[in-house]
Amino acid sequence: MEDPELGLENRRVIGRCCGGSLEMIIPVRCFTCGKLIGDKWEEFARRVREGEPPKKVLDDMGLKRYCCRRMLLSHVEVIDEIIKFFEAKKMREEEF
Repeated sequence: MEDPELGLENRRVIGRCCGGSLEMIIPVRCFTCGKLIGDKWEEFARRVREGEPPKKVLDDMGLKRYCCRRMLLSHVEVIDEIIKFFEAKKMREEEF
């Protein structure tokens, strides 16, 4: 399934749309301070989805800097939208 011609981002999309376990595309590090935040997204999203206030979740996770907090609070998952365009492009290429 993996095509060596495809870049890393396209492999992620293929993994997601073909039953893979990729559920996020969030930056690995904070844009401002460089702190590792990519490993915190799944827990943050799960706990907020379950009804906990985002402030409490961020405090419990030890995220004190507002730049890191912003990264999680403002992240929007767009992978499902990206997949639509990738699949359409792939179908069009198969037609020709």
